[in-house]
Amino acid sequence: MLDPRLLRTDPTAVAEALRRRGFDFDAPAYEALEARRKQAQMQTEEYQAERNRKSKGIGQAKAQGQDIAPLLAEVADLGDKLEAAKQEFQAVQSEMDAIALGLPNLPHPDVPDGTSEDDNREIRRWGEPATPAGEVLDHVAIGEADGEMDFALAAKLTGARFTVLRGELARLHRKLTQYMLELHTREHGYEELYVPYIVNEDSLRGTGQLPKFGEDLFRLQGEQGWHLIPTAEVPVTNMVRDEIVAPERLPLRYVAHTPCFRAEAGAAGRDVRGMIRQHQFEKVELINIAHPDESEACHEAMVARAEAVLAGLGLAYRVVDLCGGDIGFAAARTYDLEVWLPSQNTYREISS
Repeated sequence: MLDPRLLRTDPTAVAEALRRRGFDFDAPAYEALEARRKQAQMQTEEYQAERNRKSKGIGQAKAQGQDIAPLLAEVADLGDKLEAAKQEFQAVQSEMDAIALGLPNLPHPDVPDGTSEDDNREIRRWGEPATPAGEVLDHVAIGEADGEMDFALAAKLTGARFTVLRGELARLHRKLTQYMLELHTREHGYEELYVPYIVNEDSLRGTGQLPKFGEDLFRLQGEQGWHLIPTAEVPVTNMVRDEIVAPERLPLRYVAHTPCFRAEAGAAGRDVRGMIRQHQFEKVELINIAHPDESEACHEAMVARAEAVLAGLGLAYRVVDLCGGDIGFAAARTYDLEVWLPSQNTYREISS
């Protein structure tokens, strides 16, 4: 959620910034709600103060043996007015909160202008893209030929968009995870975490998955409102939710390996071949929690750490600065790391 003070004091500036993302924020309508909120709050406070004065007067009148019936009627009337003012305040505040929860993050000033991935800006490249002669097989053809990547068995066990890995591929999967965790903890100074794979709705709101992206989540049955995590970002970031972290503790650098569960509700008709856009996959996630003044430097450092993984594996890649129309809902700025795929003769996002 954006800073409520900024929304209240300068909604026009917020609207102008969000326009770079292709998002239309009705600043005048929000200003009108803010005026109603202020009026309801002021009315509530006035009625409360007046009722307190009247109640004190009733006590004094009663002590003096006076007839307090008229005073009691006045207090009762004030109570009704106070309750109505409170309800108005709560209704307006709830409406404003709902609007705020639906607003994406403000883009960083250096984010490129644009409306789609075609407007993204390439920053740099590393390594030479491989161009093998003859036919180049993709990961599906290679994995199925060896019998170590089994989509049919996964469909039997669960359904579409799941994978069973066997033998050397399962071992490679484990080794890659270990390689990244060891690199980040031993050489990059990150603290490894093991976190729950199930989170509550407050945590999902804390990182922007709710309410906007509820259809992409897997919700568990029951009254707790529990969901499977779409990324380790949710539990790790929410470790400091509703807390004030002492400046001397910052920055906090965490790394976590978790499964990720995504319904991919909006992916119909998109590229879903093989292990792309799975309902279940795994990630090694880097999280930095920093002072706002150090946020940009931490972001750049995280990108460098992720690049070190790809360079260490000898994978040719490029770094792309996403335009305003392509950055994620909660992001102020996003760099995609795209690895060269010979089978597709192009770069594809592997980290963001």
